[in-house]
Amino acid sequence: MEINFDGLIIGASTFLVIGLFHPIVIKAEYYFGTRCWWAFALAGVVTCVLSLFVENTIGSTALGVVSFSCFWSILEVFEQRQRVLKGWFPMNPKRAGDYQKKDADKKE
Repeated sequence: MEINFDGLIIGASTFLVIGLFHPIVIKAEYYFGTRCWWAFALAGVVTCVLSLFVENTIGSTALGVVSFSCFWSILEVFEQRQRVLKGWFPMNPKRAGDYQKKDADKKE
């Protein structure tokens, strides 16, 4: 009987990638606002294409997980902005005007 660790490695790498993307989204919104969504989209497309060409199952799967974590982060960066507006996370004082301008647009 042969023991196969692929599932455990894929599961652990998925857990780590998702765990890493949480602070990445928070920092990206803090420093760049929602305008950084395109960087997540670009990284998602690049890692998705790379995953198609990697022959190793674990490597291909890890790139796929990173890809779809990037795509999910597009949504999360906009939701992070809402969490900042609710006061759940700190607002970048250098970008305070960005929040006020967009809030005024929403009220109209």
